[in-house]
Amino acid sequence: MRLALGVSYGGQGYNGWQSQSSGNTVQDKLELALSEFAAQPVSTVCAGRTDAGVHGLMQVVHFDTPLERAMGSWVRGTNRYLPPDIAVQWAQPVPDAFHSRASAIRRRYAYVLLQSPVRPSVDAGRVGWVFRQLDGQAMRAAARHLLGEHDFTSFRAAACQALSPVKTLYRADITRRGAEDSPTAYWRFEFEGNAFLHHMIRNIMGCLLVIGQGQQPADWMRQVLAARSRDAAAPTFSPEGLYFLGPVYAPHWGLPTRTAPYDWLP
Repeated sequence: MRLALGVSYGGQGYNGWQSQSSGNTVQDKLELALSEFAAQPVSTVCAGRTDAGVHGLMQVVHFDTPLERAMGSWVRGTNRYLPPDIAVQWAQPVPDAFHSRASAIRRRYAYVLLQSPVRPSVDAGRVGWVFRQLDGQAMRAAARHLLGEHDFTSFRAAACQALSPVKTLYRADITRRGAEDSPTAYWRFEFEGNAFLHHMIRNIMGCLLVIGQGQQPADWMRQVLAARSRDAAAPTFSPEGLYFLGPVYAPHWGLPTRTAPYDWLP
């Protein structure tokens, strides 16, 4: 039987998703918990790997198992062995043809940012932070240059293993929560694309914030994109406010599209 799981996690305590010798990754913790529950080794494949400090609202994984147990048991039983900041949200049987990564047709990310003269406190580790006021109109104009199919080399980390830097960005929405005349506000940047390069969102965020703070005009984003050089872009921004919202699958797989953590995120 092939099973798919939806997993949520806070990433600030882990060295990213992918298994490492330290054992301090989300994948390591999940596979250890699944193996405890199943009383046999379990190896998972995920929809999209996340870096250290990046959170997941609905990471999707799949694995094969000979065990026949109720789906609710897979959820509750695995969660019994997981740390408090990782939880399986749902479990569902899928056909053998399903692959959590290869079957995904789109992926979604959100970046939550605090604009405030004072650094974060209760939301430390869960939001990015800038102390200067941001120009939403300029950032939205800049983001429009990124929509469509492009070579995103300028936003690609040196360690990126993707075969091609050409990706398609379908959506880049920017919303602000807070009084317009207040120096304090929360910003949400939401991105949807067919796939993303290593550090691509954080590098885009770095450029958007340079523009939002008035250090470059909105058209500078077009120049950075056209340069196809990492040196042309702003420094990589903090991982703390980045959330992997999850993959998008074709409807015929019948998988959930939303989990409870979506309603918590600002």
